Amino acid sequence: MTDWGEVYRANVDAVCALARTLRAEDLSRVVPATPDWTVHDVLAHLAGSPADLLADRMDGAPSAAWTARHVDERAARSVDELCAEIQGSVDGVVATLEGNDSPAIVWNCAVHHADLHEAFGKGAPPEAMWRPVLEAVGPRMLGESVDAVGDVPDYELFRAFFSRRSRTQMTGWGTTLDPAALDQLCIFGPRDDDQPVPA
Repeated sequence: MTDWGEVYRANVDAVCALARTLRAEDLSRVVPATPDWTVHDVLAHLAGSPADLLADRMDGAPSAAWTARHVDERAARSVDELCAEIQGSVDGVVATLEGNDSPAIVWNCAVHHADLHEAFGKGAPPEAMWRPVLEAVGPRMLGESVDAVGDVPDYELFRAFFSRRSRTQMTGWGTTLDPAALDQLCIFGPRDDDQPVPA
């Protein structure tokens, strides 16, 4: 059974380690995976999501309005303040994970961690931080199509499941799936803007 607490802690620590190396101009960079958000906005969301979970402020999750509140409420906070909030909530979040085989809070952190890596051309995060998410989500998303994506790199599937690859990029995989079936693989719907792919 996956230790989701360990996966969450690892992603949080890695996100905050990266964040603390960034300059002011880095924080204002637009993140391609979330083009309405800057790097600072992503960090604000990663602070707001666990805060809302622990405060039982989940009405509207995961809507755009719910996530926008995280960003708006933390617009003036420094990286150190955001990371202190993110890391300060870890024990509380981990306590909520027991028996949960679909921990959206963990998946959210892993996905946004990868968003930041790609935004800065850092390559894929360490495999242990995203593979458990892929293994949990993959069977649900693929169903009987699993054989059709056998040659697709696992990291690309992980990114595509969370709508981090465009239709063009997914078609370029060369699978036997038609475009409509590829669209169905994307939890947040298909997208048309190509994303940075780690070398």
